[in-house]
Amino acid sequence: MAGLLLIFILVLSFLMLDLMEKEKRDDELQQVLLKIFTDYADLRGDLYAALETEFEADLQEWDAILDRETLSVRFSEPEVLFETGEADVRTKFKNILADFFPRYIQTLKQPEYLDGIAEIRIEGHTSSEWSEDVTLEEAYILNMELSQDRTRSVLHYVLEIPAIRSDRDWLQSHLTANGLSSSKLITHPNGGENSEESRRVEFRVRTNAEKQLEKIKELQDLMGETQ
Repeated sequence: MAGLLLIFILVLSFLMLDLMEKEKRDDELQQVLLKIFTDYADLRGDLYAALETEFEADLQEWDAILDRETLSVRFSEPEVLFETGEADVRTKFKNILADFFPRYIQTLKQPEYLDGIAEIRIEGHTSSEWSEDVTLEEAYILNMELSQDRTRSVLHYVLEIPAIRSDRDWLQSHLTANGLSSSKLITHPNGGENSEESRRVEFRVRTNAEKQLEKIKELQDLMGETQ
């Protein structure tokens, strides 16, 4: 009987130690998460303020929006951007980009933000529409090809702007072109698709904090599976 009691005490001790270690790991993870969230919020807030200061006088003239939630600059006037169904950048949009992009990059490359920038995304978005003789799935695929071609055209153009020549090495390790078809539509307040607003180009910043949060989410999922 005494032997069984000793075994029970040892097992209970091991379980308690394991629980204490788990609580310690959970607490450490919470502290890491809190710091990342704080750094993420601070960086995004500071970047938004810097971009707003730089471009608030130009946004209306460009038919552009600075989105606080996504930290993106959105150009959404189809008549300015591209011909219908075409990927060549229109002259008016080229003129806007020649003014916008060098100032955008210089804002992001300020020393207080530089280490926090993981990616600068040029995103091309379309409406869900195509010609009437194709299915919704076919329209999605065709719009995917179109949005990818358009973002590549924008990427090619901005990299040739003389004012950013000294930044090209840095840009080639941070700047990406992403065609997203109609996967992220803009909707009206009533919930219906806003086709005009959905046809847009966005410049969006992805921070290092976002990458860390993604890795921690993966770790949490893995830990959940092994428990």
